[in-house]
Amino acid sequence: MLAQFLVTAALTATAFASPVLKNRQITTVTISGTTATSYPQPAVEIQGFPIHSSCNGTERRQLEKALGDTIEIAQQAAQHIYTHGNESDLYTKYFGKAPTAEVIGWYEKLVHGDHDGVLFRCDDIDGNCRQEGWGGHWRGENATDETVICPLSYSTRQPLEALCANGYTVANGKLATYFAADLMHRLYHTTKIGEGAAEHYADTYTECLELATENPAEAVRNTHTLQYFALDVYAMEVALPGEGCTGVPDKESHDSHAAASASSASAATSSGVASAAATTAVSTTASQSASRTTSAGTECHTHAGGEVHCADVAAAETASKTTSAGTECHTHADGVVHCA
Repeated sequence: MLAQFLVTAALTATAFASPVLKNRQITTVTISGTTATSYPQPAVEIQGFPIHSSCNGTERRQLEKALGDTIEIAQQAAQHIYTHGNESDLYTKYFGKAPTAEVIGWYEKLVHGDHDGVLFRCDDIDGNCRQEGWGGHWRGENATDETVICPLSYSTRQPLEALCANGYTVANGKLATYFAADLMHRLYHTTKIGEGAAEHYADTYTECLELATENPAEAVRNTHTLQYFALDVYAMEVALPGEGCTGVPDKESHDSHAAASASSASAATSSGVASAAATTAVSTTASQSASRTTSAGTECHTHAGGEVHCADVAAAETASKTTSAGTECHTHADGVVHCA
């Protein structure tokens, strides 16, 4: 009896000593703030380029193949820079001491960029394909992301598999020989890809190498330099591994470039020379229409290989109508007609 009383007393004391547990209230606190911005993930697969319905089955297949080749040489060029940086002899040859980021960026835009609206068409909507020697053209203000490819391109452009064949060298061959390099050039004219920054700062092989030394900041966004580098890398690493087909500029072409430079320098120092110095023409027909006359607001000159450059819309229109059958022309953003 006594033992039971002691146990009961102990349990009672413990109960009084224990704190009383109350139900806890759970409060949810919501913190308001700006929602994080979400961007689409970079494309893992290569995005193609849209082709207009005006291109027939044959043209479409050739364009798809050529655009695929363009992406392939751009990939190879970018990978070369990723691997070797600016210590590559090929890199310094074309871009001097410039940082690699911008060059990689231009190639990556071709490979992984947003290509929506960068349209290729075959319907000659602006009527330029009717002019002799036109392989295609950027539509300019009519449609800044559209390019027309003329019939001449389908019959004259070579596939990438033919790089370095038939005596071709990077130093002396035309950039438009291969469809891949030609389309790279045209893509950089579009607003979405080139952004008005990838432009013409030098044209011939020799001029591009000089630009690398004299102005690397322009070399990294010079369309012809980007083409030359991509072709040279692909030739050296894929077409003919370890050998390539760089070549050496022909003496005749080098002398022609030197003479043109000397003529330009002379014209700059004499006000009376400008009109007289501009009388050289690529052909008899061209000399009659777009003859090297330097009038108010018009200036035309010839690069090595007979390439015409006219820095005026009116002069460009005249020049475009007088190109010979063996000449291929296209129009740039500023109205300049380029005939190779």
